[in-house]
Amino acid sequence: MNDAPKIHPPETLEGWYALHQIFAHPVGLQPNEEELRDTAATLVKLAKPDGGGWSCIARVIGSLSDTMVVHFRPTLDALGEAQRALEKDPYMQRLVSTYSFLSITEAGLYHITAELARDAGARGGTVGDEEYRKAVDARVQAERANPMVMRRLEPPVPADKPYVCFYPMSKKRETGQNWYTLSLDERSRMMYEHATTGRRYHGRVQQIITGAIGFDAWEWGVTLFAKDPLDFKKLVTEMRFDEASARYVDFGEFWVGKVMTPDEWVRA
Repeated sequence: MNDAPKIHPPETLEGWYALHQIFAHPVGLQPNEEELRDTAATLVKLAKPDGGGWSCIARVIGSLSDTMVVHFRPTLDALGEAQRALEKDPYMQRLVSTYSFLSITEAGLYHITAELARDAGARGGTVGDEEYRKAVDARVQAERANPMVMRRLEPPVPADKPYVCFYPMSKKRETGQNWYTLSLDERSRMMYEHATTGRRYHGRVQQIITGAIGFDAWEWGVTLFAKDPLDFKKLVTEMRFDEASARYVDFGEFWVGKVMTPDEWVRA
């Protein structure tokens, strides 16, 4: 029996490219007034660029780093332009880059993929054949017409949620704990449970999931915005008890901070 459909990867929808840049401020850094004005102007321009997307800057709290800049852009080239704009800024050049993370907003279609894989097997076909691809295209178009899905792919600027948390993560590939050898149905079940936990925080936390396979050593990035930073702890704690996280996830470092306007940040 051919088990390939069981371990087929889920279909995914992608949206905006994302770049997280994290910096440390050298001891004794004292920018002059002209540098501060110019940097604030650069950040204002990046916040709402022509062509779509947005950027924000946060003062990091409780870390060896001091600042995090988050960019979202419709294309990789536009993301590169945002990166170069900061690299050219005299004040930003004096900061020390401590970490960066390249990814793209992503919606994983686990349930749909599992359903279509079962349909393919029932009719004697295979995952990836012409009928399967037509069915996938139709479902993808329907998903992209869903405003809630598009909010995940092209996230709005967080409203009234000034605190931000970012961390990278990967699925385990260990003997006995290998996410990538589980069947589609198993992965679909666990991800449904995981998403249910996240939905309980709707309105309190804005979650942005970005895929980084092929872009970074870590496989996903999670960016959270909240009005109350305690919700970061509560949400992540609950999710760690979901089977998908408890058995199959490795987490990277966490960065937490407060989003500021450009003028607030240069004066902080």
